Amino acid sequence: MSYVDRTNVALAKTALEADVGISAAAYGLGAGLFFVSYALLEVPSNLVLYRVGPRVWITRIAVTWGAVSAAMMFVQNDISFYVLRLLLGAAEAGLFPALMYMVTLWFSQKHRVTMVGLIYTAPCIGIFIGSPMGGALMELDGLAGLHGWQWMFLVEGLVTILVGGLVWLTLPDRPSDAKWLTPDEAAVLTEHAVSRDAPTATHLRGNLRLIFGRPVVLLIAGIYFVNQSIAAGVGFNFPAVLQELGLTSPFLIGVVAGSGGISALAGVLFFPWLKRRFGREVLLIGVCATGTLLIMIGFLTTTDAVYRVFLIFISSFFGFGTLPLFWSVAMSRMSGLAAAAGLAFINTLGITGGFVGPVVYGRIEQSTGSLFAPYYVIVAAACVGLALVPVLALVIRRERRPGGGAPAVPDESVPEPA
Repeated sequence: MSYVDRTNVALAKTALEADVGISAAAYGLGAGLFFVSYALLEVPSNLVLYRVGPRVWITRIAVTWGAVSAAMMFVQNDISFYVLRLLLGAAEAGLFPALMYMVTLWFSQKHRVTMVGLIYTAPCIGIFIGSPMGGALMELDGLAGLHGWQWMFLVEGLVTILVGGLVWLTLPDRPSDAKWLTPDEAAVLTEHAVSRDAPTATHLRGNLRLIFGRPVVLLIAGIYFVNQSIAAGVGFNFPAVLQELGLTSPFLIGVVAGSGGISALAGVLFFPWLKRRFGREVLLIGVCATGTLLIMIGFLTTTDAVYRVFLIFISSFFGFGTLPLFWSVAMSRMSGLAAAAGLAFINTLGITGGFVGPVVYGRIEQSTGSLFAPYYVIVAAACVGLALVPVLALVIRRERRPGGGAPAVPDESVPEPA
């Protein structure tokens, strides 16, 4: 529901322009403003979560963002659109790093890439189901005097509030709170989840460089920034591209746009499998970056509509597939408060790309009058992302050396006790 509620505005882009006069540039700014408040509040949100526990805080996050998402039905002009997108980002801030922090509480390092991949199946399914669902709700245009996009925001927001209630009733904070585990089982899980080599801290004061300033953290955040700027720039405008290519039915547009979730799902399952089988996380991150660049170049070098849609689908395979890999790299290098704050910090810097992508895309589209001109900037961003990968490999290699100034990564070749 997180992914559905932050991206369903893409289905409403054309309707918002027709019904309330929101231009392409205003839409791009509003789509991106979500990520401004979201990014600014990531670290504070996860610090609160560290104190009060995931169950309470994730419930609060879900209920408040569901309410704001439903309130999107009251958009009347550019200003109200901007305000509600900012509030939506503020309400949802901290959700994803909260989930990543929970992985560090429940799973050992050798299992984390798999678990993060499984978590990422949720947004993939959100794409696959959410877009057709949103398209179907858009078909309710005129019912009870509401536009279709108003029905979409209202219904999907209410569903999210119900999901928040489910979290409150069922989610355990940590293994020791799980009713299905014996005390001994919970103790074993907790013991294996604690990384003895990753840095930790009990207070932010005096540990800011450890948590926020390490080169490996900044490089992972940089790669994430590029990844999200490309994903948001393409994703928030994909339904409009489909309309440009001749599709008119909101439901059909939703079905086609949602089909990209299948390739995204394949990516988040395939690349963790490759990592478990062959290792070499950074090499696989490089493979994903290379694939994204080649696909975006291919998009610009063809004019065939079907081929362009196919290439966007394949870009989801690499764009989503890389995410479990670099989150696993990050998790292996922090624990405790350092993990709560550090993972949120990476998400803060990275998710800023979700603001930059739509804004740049909207500006270029408005100035050129072409939906496809912004892809030249996307190609340039993909080149930057690929260039950062060997730098990340170099920094990790330096950290592993004796006296390299940072903790070594746990040796995953040594099996853990059953």
